[in-house]
Amino acid sequence: MRVLVADDERLLAETVAEGLRRLSIAVDVCYDGEAALELVSVHRYDVAVLDRDMPGHTGDEVCRHIVASRDGVRVLMLTAAGGIRDRVDGLSLGADDYLTKPFAFAELAARVQALGRRSGAATPPVLDQHGIVLDVPRHTASRDGRLLSLTPKEFAVLTVLMRAEGQIVTAEQLLEQAWDEHTDPFTNTVRVAVMTLRRKLGEPPVLHTVPRVGYRLGSS
Repeated sequence: MRVLVADDERLLAETVAEGLRRLSIAVDVCYDGEAALELVSVHRYDVAVLDRDMPGHTGDEVCRHIVASRDGVRVLMLTAAGGIRDRVDGLSLGADDYLTKPFAFAELAARVQALGRRSGAATPPVLDQHGIVLDVPRHTASRDGRLLSLTPKEFAVLTVLMRAEGQIVTAEQLLEQAWDEHTDPFTNTVRVAVMTLRRKLGEPPVLHTVPRVGYRLGSS
């Protein structure tokens, strides 16, 4: 899952982003509406978390742009205004969810994960393939009953591969879905993450490299 967090309260935005990254979510952060509009024009996000009261272009304007683009990006609006009329206005813009400040991070994370599952083709929160059980909401993974100790990035890579259901996933697709905008696409970041994930998955091999194409999960 890839998420945009746009909020002019920099400490809040960075804190939310860091918490989501611990859940293996790729997060880009910006602090005004103009930057948010630029990012959504370049990257494909599953969820955008928008502060309604950003300077320049407001969160409302960014939300209207996202809804008009019809890219399937889900929008969670954040605001200090928590009245019924405020919530109705926010949802009327086309936002998918609305959360008032202050909020508990656990609730925000749960809402982001729920919206992420709705952003593309519907996928169950728990994936079970080739003896691997991946529980996305609980952020746990096991193979044949053995708990896997995965880093957030390894968990993210495994999530992308399992959601592909045996189809080949290119390195570019992994970069887009599991890393943020600051990752250098010319490094061996993806190859290293796949290599360590393959080792942790153990035997028999289930994560395969398709030369010059990408990676896939399968029995052979």
